[in-house]
Amino acid sequence: MGKKGVTTSTLKKMKIEKKPIVMVTAYDYPSALLSEQAGVDVILVGDSLGMVVLGYDSTIPVTLDDMVHHTRAVCRGARNPLIVSDMPFLSYHGTIDKTLQNAGRLLQDGGATAIKMEGGKDILPMVEACVKAGIPVMGHIGLTPQSINQLGGYKVQGKNEEEAKRLIEDALLLEEAGVFSVVLECVPYQLAREISNQLMIPTIGIGAGPYCDGQVLVFHDILQYGSNLSPKFVKPYASVGEQVKGAIELYAKEVRERKFPELTHSFSADYGTNDKMGTKDVALYGGNQK
Repeated sequence: MGKKGVTTSTLKKMKIEKKPIVMVTAYDYPSALLSEQAGVDVILVGDSLGMVVLGYDSTIPVTLDDMVHHTRAVCRGARNPLIVSDMPFLSYHGTIDKTLQNAGRLLQDGGATAIKMEGGKDILPMVEACVKAGIPVMGHIGLTPQSINQLGGYKVQGKNEEEAKRLIEDALLLEEAGVFSVVLECVPYQLAREISNQLMIPTIGIGAGPYCDGQVLVFHDILQYGSNLSPKFVKPYASVGEQVKGAIELYAKEVRERKFPELTHSFSADYGTNDKMGTKDVALYGGNQK
């Protein structure tokens, strides 16, 4: 998007001009660096890092300190994309003052440009307070992983008329509260299209079909890198995990067979030693030295 960097205004303009928004969920310096080099518009530092890089079973154990730590790393790797950081579980369900304090940490300590909150009309006071304080907020409705225990599993949301009406209402209320964009996760494509048409702000889909204003996938899912998740909405674009595993297996094999390292991978002393460790000693160690 050029040297000035992507802003919330950039995304709104992209919706008006019908230019699809590309968002990638990334969690560290190298993934952010590669995502920026690939030209993505937005990087989300998602609390899904709990499952993808920390090994938890859900996003629930992820702390604000975790989010700040990973957001810092992402910001060091990418300067041009808009950086959005997730507000983790229970970090915005207490008082408004505490919510503002937590959101402020993600911007001041983490370096994010914006935050993301899950929920609809139940979180409107928190959204409004953050927006009023100058903190850009991205909404998130549909499947909300932080509420997974309440939802009873990772299920498509809005499949019946009552649920669909509720999600449309939530989306409109979030827009009125001042969010600059809304993530629609795991909702029928017909509903995602209707919400996208009704809102003046961009929608970002994940498992919400092709009619959203943008799309988001997790870095590790795109590359199949250490990811055990294979939901219907993920399209792998590489199999990096298999390549990485194969490379490490080859490295381990060469170490065990004393094929690595060779002298070409070693340093030599500047002083003369009469080569006290000669070919006899090399043979003793079984090395493939040249």
